[in-house]
Amino acid sequence: MTDFNRRHLLAGAAAMAAAPALAATPKPPGADAQMKIRAAIDKQLPDNIARIQDWIRNPDNAAENYRMEEACAYTMGLLKDAGFQSCKRMPTTGHPGIFATLDAGAKRTVGIYFMYDVKQVNPAEWSSPPFDARITNKPGWGQVIVGRGAINQKGPEAAFLAALHAFREAGQKLPVNLVLVAEGDEEIASPNFHEIVQAPEVLTALKRCDGIIIPSAWQGKDGSTSINLGAKGPLEFQLIASGERWGKGPKGDIHSSYHAQVDSPVWHLVQALNTLGEADGHTPAIDGWFENVRPLTAREKELIAQTTASQSEAQAKAAFGVKM
Repeated sequence: MTDFNRRHLLAGAAAMAAAPALAATPKPPGADAQMKIRAAIDKQLPDNIARIQDWIRNPDNAAENYRMEEACAYTMGLLKDAGFQSCKRMPTTGHPGIFATLDAGAKRTVGIYFMYDVKQVNPAEWSSPPFDARITNKPGWGQVIVGRGAINQKGPEAAFLAALHAFREAGQKLPVNLVLVAEGDEEIASPNFHEIVQAPEVLTALKRCDGIIIPSAWQGKDGSTSINLGAKGPLEFQLIASGERWGKGPKGDIHSSYHAQVDSPVWHLVQALNTLGEADGHTPAIDGWFENVRPLTAREKELIAQTTASQSEAQAKAAFGVKM
């Protein structure tokens, strides 16, 4: 007990000696505002969780054209409730989009991308009904919301809206203005998104933005988070191999044993697909592909290196089910 008491006595004396210096240290800029915002987040946590659950319980599905108008209207209601002064439905050839703005009187503007559609569901594959949004205990993670859209993409987007609610509750202005575009066709490869962003009023607003972010659930078990520097999308096309049109293959189905005599358009199709990529399986081999691709800047490379160093390779392997 003597050593224990001596250590505490010395620690107390050191703390008393440092007290004047600590008291004289000014708070960092914005510290009070941050404290108010964090307090608002804690206060609003039940409401924020309920918002995610309610959004999940209002299902929609672009691929099956299920409740898309209702889903668009519901999302617009969430945006208005979070403080967006302007919120407009944007008609497209497919499902409608949304264009919303929040003017905080700031010098800079940030673009926000939303999607309100989710993928199809097979209830047999779920541990609980996909649109019940139940809170369950997941081993290794703790309490989680299970439901279609909890991760992609209603959960992260609701978390972003929760931040806006916290700023307002704390009586703080956002440091940036917001321009938000949302679509209902993301899960079917965004065939009509260009109609939204190319609308004159939307394009003009987006040109004022310093950058665009997508609220996403990039978070590991240890709580580490990351923000993507960019995004990539799909390129969809169709290749048809017709023996009849080609003239060297069969007009219809024939037995595979005749491959020694009759050329097979299927294997030529395989060869055609093989020309799209390099041997590494990652690098596009299409002529002119990189003509309009900007190389990474030194700062972007630095950020990628920092992110790589701060993340766990073991956690990533476990998440993807990769052993080596």
